[in-house]
Amino acid sequence: MTDYFDPLDYENLGASIARALDEQPVQDLGSIPRFEGAGVYALYYTGNHAAYSPLAEANREVPGSWAIYIGKAETENARKGDPRQASKPVGAKLYDRIGNHRKSILQATNLEVTDFQVRALAISPTWIPLAEVVAIRIHRPVWNVIVDGLGNHNPGKGREKGVRPRWDTVHPGRTWAHKFEERRETAADIQQDALQYLHARSH
Repeated sequence: MTDYFDPLDYENLGASIARALDEQPVQDLGSIPRFEGAGVYALYYTGNHAAYSPLAEANREVPGSWAIYIGKAETENARKGDPRQASKPVGAKLYDRIGNHRKSILQATNLEVTDFQVRALAISPTWIPLAEVVAIRIHRPVWNVIVDGLGNHNPGKGREKGVRPRWDTVHPGRTWAHKFEERRETAADIQQDALQYLHARSH
């Protein structure tokens, strides 16, 4: 006997939201208009950085075909577990989160904002964590899996413990990242990991 399909199963709900994200229009990261809401988003790269050549080539041929990063923007109410969150205004949480990534990319010495596009989906706060987890599981973006750290924030004075994120090692420029200890692996090592990962996923 085969398993029955339950459209209200959490995994199936997450997959449906992930598909809805994939159906959103692709917009230039540098000129996305302000909008309200919280939700999930995907970044796409079309530039010439050698570590991402398979992905960039695919996105140049078909815009929005291969995400480099997937993330979420939640509301303060959601993080506090407020059951009234669905009825409260959330502001431009998703737009602001994407804007933070735009700033990080602007600061990077080897990336250009003009080489990035974005899809965004504003959804009910209840479903945001599930949507992000499932979307990442489906797409396995290289900045989520291999070159992690884009979403990190300045830890503040006195909290600079641990090693520099892989993202900042490959894409230096964020001033606060230099407060962390250098990694043992080099930028070239991480770039090779990323390229091998993308080549494996392209076959």
